[in-house]
Amino acid sequence: MAYNLTIGVGWEGKPDFPGLIERARTAEGAGIHSIWLAEAWGHDAFTLLTLVAEHTRRILIGTFIVNIYGRTPGAYAQHFGTLDALSEGRMIIGLGTTSANVAEHFHGVKFQPAVTRMREYIDIINLLMAGMPLKYDGKLFKLQRGFTLRFEPVRKHIPIYIGAMNPRSVALTAQKADGWFPVDIPVSRLGQAIDDFRAIAQAAGRDPMAIDIMAPGSVVVTRNVERAKTAHASGLAFYAGRMGTFYSEQLTRYGFGDEVKKIKQAWDARDARAAAAAVSPRMLSEMCCVVEPGDVGAARERLAAQQSAGATLHRVEIVERDPAAFNKIVESLLK
Repeated sequence: MAYNLTIGVGWEGKPDFPGLIERARTAEGAGIHSIWLAEAWGHDAFTLLTLVAEHTRRILIGTFIVNIYGRTPGAYAQHFGTLDALSEGRMIIGLGTTSANVAEHFHGVKFQPAVTRMREYIDIINLLMAGMPLKYDGKLFKLQRGFTLRFEPVRKHIPIYIGAMNPRSVALTAQKADGWFPVDIPVSRLGQAIDDFRAIAQAAGRDPMAIDIMAPGSVVVTRNVERAKTAHASGLAFYAGRMGTFYSEQLTRYGFGDEVKKIKQAWDARDARAAAAAVSPRMLSEMCCVVEPGDVGAARERLAAQQSAGATLHRVEIVERDPAAFNKIVESLLK
């Protein structure tokens, strides 16, 4: 079965610029569909995307994700339009709202109303990319001087994908975006969530099958399974306990309320290890699939389940630096 496999690059820690270039080239050579650069309060995504764009030729590149509080919509149009030119039309815009903690205590911008802000960012970026005079009368942005970008964009529209979780933001994504990043949806419930999403898109007069959907979980291939499981459990616990209420509410909606309570109790006690330990095996297996290189059968089953549920993009994390070994794993996943 054919899958569109994607890989991601994080935003924390000491930068390894040569390693990023090597990884991007390896992924491109192996036939990976796209590489996504994250951003929070670590390294910025756009500098790293510039490196990837300069050293690759075919692989699609995107932000997974940048938030709508760190820059204005006009600045994003400049960034993405420039990168689309540098990459010769390979850019995908990935936006999200982040949490109130990040918006207000890192960027100093009031968080609410998040859905209104997202709607206006989408509108303004699309206007600027299309070369239309920027005359926009929104609730948050009043822009009446008719600015246009002082360069000709490579494309009149760069696809915009949205990381959306609560019902209002999911509905906005179905109505206006080119792709959806579902968040913290267990694989056993993914099919229903995607069906509901596509119904909203269809009701809005859109072709629901034209909207890309990235599976929310990761498929991890590594020689150190336990280390990877611990890392993913730590990530789930961090978002559930330290990144506002949206993630914990989402996990609770999907039946992990007991785990969320234990995670929050551990964080209240400033015990990160206990928070990660509170992620149950069931919760972890619903959110990610971790296998050894010689046991990719389970990984292929997870990819097939995600594809059957309606996902069109699949995140993989292949912990292997040797290009030949990386290629072999990708080939095994795509059999």
